[in-house]
Amino acid sequence: MPLDTEEYYRIQKLPPYVFAVVNEMKASLRAAQNDVVDFGMGNPDGATPRLIVQKMVEAARNPKNHRYSMSRGLPNLRNEICKRYERNYGVKLDPETEAITTIGAKDALAHLLFAVIGPGDAVVSPNPAYPIHQYGVIMAEGHACMLPMPNPAEFLSRLEDLYRTAARKPRMILISFPHNPTTHTVDLDFHKEIIRLAAHHGSMVVQDFAYADICFDGYKAPSILEVEGAKEHAVEIFSMSKSYNMAGWRVGFCLGNAKMIKALARIKSYLDYGIFQPLQIAAIIALRDCEEETVKIRHLYQKRRDVLIEGLRRAGWPVEAPKGSMFVWAPIPERFREKGSLEFSKLLLEKALTAVSPGIGFGPLGEGHVRFALIENHHRTRQAMRNVKKFLSA
Repeated sequence: MPLDTEEYYRIQKLPPYVFAVVNEMKASLRAAQNDVVDFGMGNPDGATPRLIVQKMVEAARNPKNHRYSMSRGLPNLRNEICKRYERNYGVKLDPETEAITTIGAKDALAHLLFAVIGPGDAVVSPNPAYPIHQYGVIMAEGHACMLPMPNPAEFLSRLEDLYRTAARKPRMILISFPHNPTTHTVDLDFHKEIIRLAAHHGSMVVQDFAYADICFDGYKAPSILEVEGAKEHAVEIFSMSKSYNMAGWRVGFCLGNAKMIKALARIKSYLDYGIFQPLQIAAIIALRDCEEETVKIRHLYQKRRDVLIEGLRRAGWPVEAPKGSMFVWAPIPERFREKGSLEFSKLLLEKALTAVSPGIGFGPLGEGHVRFALIENHHRTRQAMRNVKKFLSA
């Protein structure tokens, strides 16, 4: 009798991948020799800084680095991320008990949820959301409690109401600012309120800080660990993917509450042997010597944002410029809104050869929007905006 994948316990909890519809259509158009400009996946297109690559190549040539590494990460790498937090945020961390290296941010979040969430534990987070924030909870058999976030203040208000009225108090608050996909940003007072609620109700807090360094117009995203007493309740996940153009390298960190870090370390000791050691050695150099590269990367994203926003406005599609993240979250133009985000995304592909992510892929409250990722250069962005203008004017 053939196997039926629909019977697999966890797989059946995961919905069809909405983005696959757009990806298949994009592939068909390209196969037919159409020049599709792709703003879909948030996959950085820039080269990793040369110094980091050189160090990785050098380390890879040493046979000693070909063996299993440490699942917690090299001590020198943990030291460097702690030094960066002290430099950038004034936060002191113990590299032995309050820092662990992870195979990217997704690994950190998914394995942390497996480590600290039990069946039915409520994890509250904003909707729309990056899919792992919802489905990581579901795979860990927790209860994903998604609160609408038209703006951060409204999310906070709804969170306070939830604590007041819910029979099942949240075991964890899971947030991410600058936010993907909505691009919302917050100040330190927002984080203070999150920590206050967590302390009062005995909840854990996880802040996914993937876009820590991708901030514009003078805005600097605060670390939640800057809040006094935050380490008693919270961890923060930092990734090198966007800050250093190291997306494919899969180097991330979980930092903060020692008890949660210990739980993550224990579960990782069963699941992996850590990141390939030459990548960790190169990451040490990145954190130590490549901060100016992060500034260049940030400036590039800001220029791309400006070109995209200007092009959309010229096309008759006014969109607010984000202060952070590598995305633009665009309300669907009024006359197309009833089609929904998936059908509108397909229309943009067919008529304007421009690929975006449909908002519905980020949860039901993402409907009515599409997301542009700032991954195309200025020339191709302008090319896409000319096509979009022609489509919207038709």
